[in-house]
Amino acid sequence: MATRRSARLSALAAAQPNDTAAPILPPPAPASKSRKRKVSIEDKEPSSSSTIEPQLPSTPQKRKVSKKGAPPPATPTPAAAALLSSSAAGAQKKPKPAAVSRLADPNKTNAPLLSPQTSRVVSSSPIKPRDDTEEGVSPSKEPLRNQTKDDITTENILEKACAHLIAVDPRMKPLIDKHPCRIFSPEGLAEQIDPFESLVSSIISQQVSGAAAKSIKGKFVALFDDPSLDQDQDDEDGKDTPPGHPAEDQPSSKRRKRRFPTPSLVLQKDLPTLRTAGLSQRKAEYIHGLASKFASGELSASLLASAPYDELVSKLVAVRGLGLWTVEMFACFALKRMDVFSLGDLGVQRGMAAFVGRDVKKLKNGNGKGNGKDKKWKYMSEGEMKEISERFRPYRSLFMWYMWRVEETDVSSME
Repeated sequence: MATRRSARLSALAAAQPNDTAAPILPPPAPASKSRKRKVSIEDKEPSSSSTIEPQLPSTPQKRKVSKKGAPPPATPTPAAAALLSSSAAGAQKKPKPAAVSRLADPNKTNAPLLSPQTSRVVSSSPIKPRDDTEEGVSPSKEPLRNQTKDDITTENILEKACAHLIAVDPRMKPLIDKHPCRIFSPEGLAEQIDPFESLVSSIISQQVSGAAAKSIKGKFVALFDDPSLDQDQDDEDGKDTPPGHPAEDQPSSKRRKRRFPTPSLVLQKDLPTLRTAGLSQRKAEYIHGLASKFASGELSASLLASAPYDELVSKLVAVRGLGLWTVEMFACFALKRMDVFSLGDLGVQRGMAAFVGRDVKKLKNGNGKGNGKDKKWKYMSEGEMKEISERFRPYRSLFMWYMWRVEETDVSSME
């Protein structure tokens, strides 16, 4: 009996290791799986890049890592002003115009303007006082006669303007030294501007990006592809400039070949045709109305060249599609008037606040006094902007340009 029991116990003891080891047997199954994975990887090793690459740039990771585009500037100035002084032939690289010495006036247009219906050049001041003793000398290449050091010319107006800004406020000197302004330089003032083209460009650029505006303008010009546009035309609006007027047209030999359609050609196209360039219905109407103003003589190059600023603004604001801000930018960057200042430009307002030492970041976050309808004046009040800018007359355009530079606003497109 005892022998049978001991035999049973010994058999049980001998079987115990097998029973305990039995649960350990299943692990080989995962080992076999891992072995299969290794085999599959080894077998497909030559093409492993094709199996791994799709998994690495997963869509969620791209969305998390990708950075959003930079927000639009606080002021539309850079995008809008990019086209104001650019010509339709801007795609073709051409040499910069040589500086031409002319009398200048901070309160008048300093850019030579192309008569919209012709290729004649209109200026608010003669290139030089006429001298009947010498003939056959090109007035554009001869220096001003009887010029004194106190005369303001296209060669020294920028220098005089910068000196005035520094004299009013010495804090302007670091800005002026760091950021040379080409717009009012002798070369900048020698650029010929078509006022009709500049105003059409300003309408096109409203509420669209700079790239979109440039594309639409190119399609707009393409609607008028005609060999006759590349040739000088007869003076159809010579009546704009009476004999002896300071804005006397230059000889036809100085005309520039036409690249932008004349107002008369624009009026020949109906609105649906103009819209094929990417214009909205309203913008097509604005451009059509602007063309009729120039074609009828209500607006002309001579008027824009020599009219007082208040008269200029009232004439242009009366045109559908041209608001006060658009007219101010046109007067500054296209007409090259030196005493323009925009109180409604947010970029100027922000720059002025930083210029006088305010923390614009705190003001931006809502710590300013402005609220409700006055919220746009959160950086600085309109009255304070006007009071500060008045000190810089008659060179407020240059002061405004430097206020954009205070906050490193990108104004390279303006040049």
